[in-house]
Amino acid sequence: MNNPLDTEFSEKFVEYMKNRMEVSFYKYGPLKEAYPFKVDAIKSALTRIEKYKETGNGEFLVDAANFLMIETMSPAHKNYHFEATDSDKSPGRNWWHGPKNKKRNDE
Repeated sequence: MNNPLDTEFSEKFVEYMKNRMEVSFYKYGPLKEAYPFKVDAIKSALTRIEKYKETGNGEFLVDAANFLMIETMSPAHKNYHFEATDSDKSPGRNWWHGPKNKKRNDE
């Protein structure tokens, strides 16, 4: 059986994230000097998602992912926590047609 990560995960995307974080370190300085009190990581991520929707430039998705990662590293949310949840607590996925649902991809 094939490893699902061969088709369900992108090492290239993570490589893009790492490269941009390294450049940002030298461009802006250490994260601890800006997050969570100077820069709003969530708002910055949402801004990049909007730019992606406008332009189609995947770099904005990588930048958004980095901002979301930063929020987990230096959370601004006062109740931040990580709790692994099962599908019964998932909000579901937004499909192009129809309501949110929790269907399998092959349904």
